[in-house]
Amino acid sequence: MYAPERHQAILETARAAGRVEVTALAEALDVTAETIRRDLTALERHGLVRRVHGGAIPVERLGTELAVGERQGVFSAEKERIAKTAVAELPDGGTVVVDAGTTTARLAELLPTDRDLVVVTHGLQVAQALATRPNVTLHLVGGQVRPRTLAAVGSWAERALAEVFADVCFLGTNGLSVERGLTTPDLAEAGVKRALMRAARRTVVLADHSKLGRDDFAHVADLEGVDTVITDSGADPDVVADVEAAGPRVVRA
Repeated sequence: MYAPERHQAILETARAAGRVEVTALAEALDVTAETIRRDLTALERHGLVRRVHGGAIPVERLGTELAVGERQGVFSAEKERIAKTAVAELPDGGTVVVDAGTTTARLAELLPTDRDLVVVTHGLQVAQALATRPNVTLHLVGGQVRPRTLAAVGSWAERALAEVFADVCFLGTNGLSVERGLTTPDLAEAGVKRALMRAARRTVVLADHSKLGRDDFAHVADLEGVDTVITDSGADPDVVADVEAAGPRVVRA
């Protein structure tokens, strides 16, 4: 197993169990304890875990929200597949609302050039990807910009979104579970995400498999308000089945 594969396995185990132990990982992955310690150091350097005596804890358990730059390379291949699959959810023409986030920003980069689209977003990364596209009419929603997510939030953003109505909303999320629905670490972000959903006929959630089964601090919406969830092939089949039973169609990229 190569180092990147070990890192992903360690991270998934940490997120599922809440923490990992060096000795248990070394045995499970058939490597030395020193190799695992180096892996945990690398994951900590990327802001994904926090080292503790004898092991590590995923940053989500510490209430830490990763910045955009830190999230950019996490599950990048999965996010690419999700974004490519999401292109099929676009209308032939019309208006879409695009949430801030690394996966939605990749979707913005992949928007087709063979049709005219109106795009509404509060995400600076999304706006930057689309600002010079001749076939895209871009509306950038204002508000207080959160440095961690490069998203405009607050009452100004919510009022602006209340004045539009789109065909599809492409939404990101930090957590998605049957019990808590969609969740995110920040209350202001949660408020804008709800406004994004209200501004469209359909809501398509883009969430890699690490988000499924997770809950964060601020509630966004129940799953009955979601039409489609696009995740990746690493998603737990049992979790997928539970999500589908709650209402949304689930597509694994």
